[in-house]
Amino acid sequence: MIKGLYSAVSAMVMNAARQQVLSHNIANLDTPGFKQVLSSVEDFMQNQAVYAPQNAPTSSSKDYLGVLGLGTKINKEYIDYSQGSMQETGNPLDFAIEGKGMFHIQTPNGDRYTRDGRFIRDVENNLVTVDGNQVLDNAGQEINLPEGEVTVSSDGYISVNGEEVTQLGIGVFDKPEEELQKAEGNLFTGPASSTSEEIPRIVQKSLEASNANPSQLMTQLVEVARSYEAAQKMVQNQDELLGRTIASLGRIG
Repeated sequence: MIKGLYSAVSAMVMNAARQQVLSHNIANLDTPGFKQVLSSVEDFMQNQAVYAPQNAPTSSSKDYLGVLGLGTKINKEYIDYSQGSMQETGNPLDFAIEGKGMFHIQTPNGDRYTRDGRFIRDVENNLVTVDGNQVLDNAGQEINLPEGEVTVSSDGYISVNGEEVTQLGIGVFDKPEEELQKAEGNLFTGPASSTSEEIPRIVQKSLEASNANPSQLMTQLVEVARSYEAAQKMVQNQDELLGRTIASLGRIG
């Protein structure tokens, strides 16, 4: 009975954790370049279930019944690095990446990578993100843009009024799920240089949308809520049964 109570409670805790992950994805549906977080579930613990008949002559006179699960827990979280759809904005400082790769930027906490290509000029004409972080070129230096019309080639070369200025710093990683780690906000940490020879395509005046599917997320959120309610009812049932058992034992004594 206690095992049943523990299993039901662990299911509630697991579903609450899954709900947090799904809520995080839903909150970032409109965040350019956002990569959704995926979660998985595993058994917390398993015991072998055996049955020993009454008056069995030896302790070895037991029947193996199978494996008894003792609850569930959230396994490791994963980042889905699949490509999001392209959305044209018309802003010459909005950039999107087609294929593998991330923009190399510098934050107060160190170098980071992001797929969010919403860039602007600061007061000193440096190219920065909407959060004020410096966008870096392929040499790891800040990018200063003279006044004028900005164009970007598909391989990331930035020109102003037809004069080439520099090339965007793009980190391309062969196995991003292993080489990158989630950092603050919509940023990632990773190796100082690319680990893949693949050349991504830069698209100007466009942004990459979040790769999270709103319909799928809402369906999963409903499923998690129902699973949580079912586990909650099981906890209540187990609690009632435990109370009745204790009351019955008290009368016997």
